[in-house]
Amino acid sequence: MNRLLILALLAATPAAAQQVTVESGTLTGATADDVASFKGIPYASPPVGERRWAAPAPVQHWSAPRDATRFGADCVQNAVPGDVSHGAPMAEDCLFLNVWTPKPAAGAKLPVMVWIHGGGFVAGSGALAPTDGVLLAKRDVVVVTFNYRLGRFGFFAHPALGQGANWGLMDQIAALAWVKRNIAAFGGDPANVTIFGESAGGESVTRLMASPAANGLFAKAIAASGGGRDRWPALADAQAKGSALAAKSGAADLAALRALPADTVRGGITILNKEEGFYSGPVTDGTIVPGHADAVFASGKQARIPFIAGSNDDELGFVPAPFLPMVNGPVLKALGPGAEAVKAAYGSEEKAIRYLAGDAIFGEPALALAGRHAKSGAPTWLYRFGYVAQAKREPGKGAGHASDVPFQFGNLPADASAADRAASAQLMTYWTNFARAGDPNGKGLLGWHRVDPAKPTLLAIDIDKTAMAPAATPPIAAIARIRDAQ
Repeated sequence: MNRLLILALLAATPAAAQQVTVESGTLTGATADDVASFKGIPYASPPVGERRWAAPAPVQHWSAPRDATRFGADCVQNAVPGDVSHGAPMAEDCLFLNVWTPKPAAGAKLPVMVWIHGGGFVAGSGALAPTDGVLLAKRDVVVVTFNYRLGRFGFFAHPALGQGANWGLMDQIAALAWVKRNIAAFGGDPANVTIFGESAGGESVTRLMASPAANGLFAKAIAASGGGRDRWPALADAQAKGSALAAKSGAADLAALRALPADTVRGGITILNKEEGFYSGPVTDGTIVPGHADAVFASGKQARIPFIAGSNDDELGFVPAPFLPMVNGPVLKALGPGAEAVKAAYGSEEKAIRYLAGDAIFGEPALALAGRHAKSGAPTWLYRFGYVAQAKREPGKGAGHASDVPFQFGNLPADASAADRAASAQLMTYWTNFARAGDPNGKGLLGWHRVDPAKPTLLAIDIDKTAMAPAATPPIAAIARIRDAQ
C-alpha cells in the first residue's frame, strides 16, 4: 500500500487508546497529557416527555461510534452571579457522564473516583473546569463526573406520582450502576469505586450511604462540606407543594404536568431562592431516602465502608457582614433555648455572628456523622480544610465554601504559588491513597488518625501547616449537645 495512503488512513482513524466500547455502543474520545477522556456519555435515556418525573431508563444502543469529545448539555437550572459555568447549553436531556482514564483498556483494574457535584440540588454540572479530571487521573485513578436532574425536574412530588420524588437521587444511583457495569472497559475496577462530592454533592454521598437503593454500588466515600443533620420534608408535604404548583399552572393531571413548558417547571429557583411554596427539594420518601441520614447513621444502618468527612474552616466567610445575621437567624431558631449557650461558646458576639451558621450547617454535622460511623466499627477519618491560595488571602478570612474543590482536583489558576500546588498535591494524595486502599495515609504524609468516637480528632489542613487537632471545639460541642438532645 502507498506510504502516503497509510499515513492518511492513520490520521483519519482514532488511536486505539481513544476508543472504548460500553454496553450501548462504541465511544470515540480524545487523549491529552497521557489521559484519555470520554465526555457526554449518556447513562440513561432522555428524561423528557412521559419520562419527565420517572425513574431513569436504560440507554438505547447506537451502531456507529459515538463522538465523546464534547460535554453534553447541562441540566435545566437558573444561574446566579458568580456561578462557574462552562457555557454548555441546558436541556432536560442532560443525563450524561464523563470519564478520564490513564489506561483506557479492560483489565487495568484502577481505582475509580466518582464525583457528585454540588449546587444546592438546584444548580451545578459535571462538566465544570474546577472538576476536570485530567490531573487526578494522572495519579492512576479513573475519574467520573456526571449530571443529575436539578430543581423541580429532579425533586418533585405529586399524588399522581406515588412514592416518586427524588428523581435526581435516582439519577445518581443510575450513574453509579452504569459505572459498575461499564467502568472496566476504561481500565477501572468496578469493585473499587469511591464516591466523593462537595456541598449538595457531599450530602448526596451520605444520603447514598444511607439508602438501601444504592447498596453495593461503591466501596468508599468522601463527603466534603455535606452537612447532613437537616431534616428533609416528608413525602406528604412535598406532594402538597407539587399539587399547589399544578393548581397554579392549570395542570389538571399528570399528563398536563409533564406537558408544561420547561421554563414553567424551572421557575425562579436558585440557591438563593428555593420558591419554598412550590419546591421542597429532596424528600424523605421511605424508599430512596428511608429516613434522616443522621438517624440512619446513629442506628448503624448505613453502608459500613471506609469514610472521610470534613468541612472548611470559614464556610460562610464569603457572606457580606450585613447579611450574616440573616443567615444565622434560622440556625439560632433551630437551636432553641440553647442558642445563647452556643453563642457564648465563641467568646465574643463578633465571632458568633461570623462562624455560627457555617459551624452549624457544615462543621458540626461532619463531626456527628463521622462519630456515628466510627461507632459502627467502620474506618472513619475527619478533616478541616483551612488552606487559602496565596493570591486570595485576606486578614481574618479562611477557606470559604467550595474553595477546596479546585485543590481536590489540582485545577489551580495559572498564578498559583508553589505552596498552593503543594497543598493541592497533599490533598490529592490523601484522596487517591484512600481510593486505592481505603486508607488516606501513605509515604511522605502526616499520619492521619482514625476517628475515636470517645475523643475525636481531625486533620487540620491550614495555611502554615497540617496537623492533628481536637475535633470538638467548644462551639461545635455545644451545638452537638443541643442537637443530640432534640
